Order: sequence, then structure tokens, then C-alpha cells
Amino acid sequence: QVQLVESGGGSVQAGDSLRLSCAASGRTFSSHAMGWFRQAPGKEREFVASINWSGSNTNYADAVKGRFTISREHAKNTVYLQMNSLKAEDTAIYYCAASLRYDGNYYSPSNSEEYVYWGQGTQVTVSS
Repeated sequence: QVQLVESGGGSVQAGDSLRLSCAASGRTFSSHAMGWFRQAPGKEREFVASINWSGSNTNYADAVKGRFTISREHAKNTVYLQMNSLKAEDTAIYYCAASLRYDGNYYSPSNSEEYVYWGQGTQVTVSS
């Protein structure tokens, strides 16, 4: 059974940092892109960041560029999201996702439909 389990969420003040982790089990995703999405109350789920299979290519939403960093560690089958300079508008449930599609070495999609497996989410709350 494939599982993606997010951790590291919490309640912080604006300007603080958090590091989210997503540990995969049941299969390895070392050959596939992975991504982070988020959903705020009353809003649709939106793309945050993605990373290609090797970690050499990353993709970010404009709202988080320069503040968030996605990375992955193949040995642990884990992807991370380092979030710095957090803002109140970053408050959301953050979801990890894994793709099974391979579309070139730099494939790191922002479209949620490209992802097959999803975690249960972790809450991030930022107070201003």
C-alpha cells in the first residue's frame, strides 16, 4: 500500500520558518516528480512547488518564489518543503503528491492532475 505522510506543520508567527516533510512508503518515487500543493479555507487547492526525479529542476508558484525551497532525499524516499518568511496568506493545509509520469529529465509539473498519490495533509497556520 502506497502512503505519503506529511509532517512538520504547526502554528507560527509571520516571519517564522517551518520545514515540511513527506515520507513515502510502499514504493519508491526516486524516478518520479513530486510536488507540494495547499488549500486554504474556502479556496481551491493550488500548486506550491514541484521537483523533478533527480532534484535538479524545481518549479515554484509566484506567491512562494524566493521564500520556499523544495528538495528531496532519495535514500529516505522523502521530499521536503522549507518555508521561510511565512506570511498569514500561507495559512493552509499542505499536501504532498507524487507523479507516476515521466516526461523528460526536467519534468516537474504544476498541474495537480499529473499527480497520482496524495498525502493526508498537514496544517500550517501563520499569525500576523
